[in-house]
Amino acid sequence: MKPIFFKSAQSYEPQKDWKRTSLCNQDSISIEYFVKPPHHASPEHSHDNAQALVVLKGKMSVKNKDSEIVLSENDCVFIEPNEVHIITNVLNEPSIGLDIFVPGRDFSFWLNKL
Repeated sequence: MKPIFFKSAQSYEPQKDWKRTSLCNQDSISIEYFVKPPHHASPEHSHDNAQALVVLKGKMSVKNKDSEIVLSENDCVFIEPNEVHIITNVLNEPSIGLDIFVPGRDFSFWLNKL
């Protein structure tokens, strides 16, 4: 067992007010809690990891080359490895989510992309 306490977890802001906190950072799985500021969109990107995104609060759109969906609280989407996508907070207030990556990805992903 390996506990991670939120208050002491590693965190950073890849862009202004876009906060990311590492809740688990293992080779086999990584979990990142994030806060997206109003109308923030991640840059178009892909990664080698499969991703499950769970919306904990607010609403977010997930867009790939074929479609766009809007997720509300407690909704989830699975994103295939190497699938190009953009995630956007569609609200005028912050939205909160949880990203789960399998296998785990390096927590500095966005620092290396921006």
